[in-house]
Amino acid sequence: MGLLSLLFQDPISFAILAGVLVASLTIHEFAHAWAADKLGDPTPRHQGRLTLNPLAHLDPLGSVALLVIGFGWGKPVQFDPYNLKEPVRDAAMIGLAGPAVNLISALLLALALPFIPAFASVISLSIFYNVMLAIFNLVPVAPLDGSKILLALLPKDVAYEYDSFMARYGTLVLVGLLMPWGGQSPISMLIRPIINTILGGLLGLSGLIGA
Repeated sequence: MGLLSLLFQDPISFAILAGVLVASLTIHEFAHAWAADKLGDPTPRHQGRLTLNPLAHLDPLGSVALLVIGFGWGKPVQFDPYNLKEPVRDAAMIGLAGPAVNLISALLLALALPFIPAFASVISLSIFYNVMLAIFNLVPVAPLDGSKILLALLPKDVAYEYDSFMARYGTLVLVGLLMPWGGQSPISMLIRPIINTILGGLLGLSGLIGA
């Protein structure tokens, strides 16, 4: 479920959740820009993406999706593969950077949770949304990060066909996966068990530390 229903029911909770989401999206997209810059492509720096300013990273459609259905994305970080030494491999590393930073953030927050009980609810939400953004973006459908990672793992001929298909139909496929069928979207059914498993492990670790 998205956050839009909270806007009129509980504006304070809505503001907290929105802030958590914006922060999680911002570090995700910043990580992509940082990785591209370190791998030799200055494009994100020139486009003003090498910043932690949320306004540089929010995508209108992705933000609406987060509010309405609970899954979404930031503005994709553009990079020039001709500036990369190993374009396919480095593109996969750039794609992996965002989800990796979200998962690392979730782990650090879980470790900190027992020591900051006054902010337990906000930290718990931050853990959830960081894990959600990481796993959602690893789905191998363009423009999500998982498509770049899968492209690097496929044989060259298959990768070419996959890339061509995603360039033409990726957004349509993603919209179809996000649409609720029978009350739940296909993408939610796919990634919810993975998210819940990771959350269970992180919160279990947090509980062990706090015991």
